Amino acid sequence: MTEADLIAACRQGSGRAQKLLYEQFAGLMLGVCMRYLRHREDAEAAMLGGFVKVFRALDQYRHEGSFEGWIRRIMVNEALGQLRRKEPLHLAIDDYPTDLAITPAEAESQLNAADMMAILAELPAGYRTVFNLYALEGYSHPEIAELLGISEGTSKSQLSKARAMLQRRLAVANARASGSTSSPKEYYATGRY
Repeated sequence: MTEADLIAACRQGSGRAQKLLYEQFAGLMLGVCMRYLRHREDAEAAMLGGFVKVFRALDQYRHEGSFEGWIRRIMVNEALGQLRRKEPLHLAIDDYPTDLAITPAEAESQLNAADMMAILAELPAGYRTVFNLYALEGYSHPEIAELLGISEGTSKSQLSKARAMLQRRLAVANARASGSTSSPKEYYATGRY
């Protein structure tokens, strides 16, 4: 069954087609939701709510662009709604210096994807959300500002702070992964503390 046939069958109310569509995209979309929400239960709730919206809005899909991208956009919006209800989206100001040196390239190669996602999940909600929208979903700062009800400057600032915090945490995780006994401070520039 082609994607167009599957969509047409879902539009006609076929339970079998809806199940196939869900099975085809559920794992990927759960991953999308988990990038925004700290708890798996919240991500699952967002994903299920997103699929309800997908099935209700299938008539609005015009076969322009990828179907997966259309579903992903719905899931991101659903996850953001869940995030607003579950976690305060305070765009927190941290007390760490942001003038950090670049983390060595090998830091990323010594960590697996699960470790990277865990480090990303530890970021404050505002940092994590802006980073995900910009770096992983490809939204622009004006789009992020509109989605979150913030200014473009705040979006840029949150992205910068998220990157700096990720660099620090990657440096610490890399030091642990390599068994290094040196201080993680060696991985970033010293500044005013």
